[in-house]
Amino acid sequence: MSSQLLRRLCLLARPPLSAPGIAVLLLPQLLLLLPVPAAANCPCQDPALCQPIRQRPDFEVFAFDVGEKTWKSYDWSQITTVAVFGKYDSELMCYAHSKGARVVLKGDVFLKDIIDPTFRASWIAHKLMVAKTQYMDGINIDIEQEVNCSSPEYDALTALVKETTESFHREIEGSQVTFDVAWSSKCIDRRCYNYTGIADACDFLFVMSYDEQSQVWSECIAAANAPYNQTLAAYDEYIEMGINPKKLVMGVPWYGYDYTCLTLTEDHVCTIAKVPFRGAPCSDAAGHQVPYKMIMKQVNSSISGIQWNKDQQAPYFNYKDSTGRFHQVWYDNPQSISLKAAFIQTRGLRGIGMWNANCLDYSGDTVAKQQTEEMWKALKPKL
Repeated sequence: MSSQLLRRLCLLARPPLSAPGIAVLLLPQLLLLLPVPAAANCPCQDPALCQPIRQRPDFEVFAFDVGEKTWKSYDWSQITTVAVFGKYDSELMCYAHSKGARVVLKGDVFLKDIIDPTFRASWIAHKLMVAKTQYMDGINIDIEQEVNCSSPEYDALTALVKETTESFHREIEGSQVTFDVAWSSKCIDRRCYNYTGIADACDFLFVMSYDEQSQVWSECIAAANAPYNQTLAAYDEYIEMGINPKKLVMGVPWYGYDYTCLTLTEDHVCTIAKVPFRGAPCSDAAGHQVPYKMIMKQVNSSISGIQWNKDQQAPYFNYKDSTGRFHQVWYDNPQSISLKAAFIQTRGLRGIGMWNANCLDYSGDTVAKQQTEEMWKALKPKL
């Protein structure tokens, strides 16, 4: 951008003295009037790789990336979208485009701000500007704040998704706008969103089928991050609301929870501390998240070996720490993920994805390599 053109835009955005702050809202929208960066600015060796991805895959594999360079070892034969939740990496963008995969940015915002339509327009304009200058293919909106059905945020959130989708589709050919929703539509964590309205307003929903112990209303005991029956029943609920299955992508966890046990019985029941969350007396906040690569190392020193819970269709194990306290670790592995992936085909969902792709061990170690390959393979639905 020439300094002269930027100066002219700033003059256009300058408000009267009685309207402080309006320039901040106007400038991003005025910047949209600028042409998309020329191919000469493309960071890829092949300028064609800076063009947006236009094709729509039959089956979606949605990967979240949180940084570092582990993306070089991902299974790109499967990935159709990578959401950049870490620092932007132009090398990742170029490589993903070379594999026909979309690269989308993260979108989050304080809900109280978006009640104002002018603020929404400014936020969308800014995200569009970022997407264009970084040659990205859309946005994944990740908002997990509390919303009451009778609050102004309820309609404002749906409006934000609708307006974002309309703007991106208009400004970036083939762009994709998605929204992350809780594992269940039943006001989980007090997120009472207009799920049908949001689904209609965007390309598809990424259902975060994990952290399902965020609100524990029964016994305060350690349990699966994504119990099989509970997880799948929630998809049926979304579909029964009128949401097209092709607008639902199943999110699976590539991490687990490590809980310190107050007591550990012989039949592996681990009672946990009462840590309330959004009204519930207990939650998974009593434990801490552990990536799959760490779990696979930790299991070698367990006192129980890998156990399988038939009711929850999930693995777990127990171990004792250096202070003598017992712990229980619940997680997902290729077996538990494959069971859920089969449901995708039987229900006709749009695809699968994971939080997050960085959780696996890409070191090249023989055992780790096999474990990593098996986790990627588990994403492929099998009847």
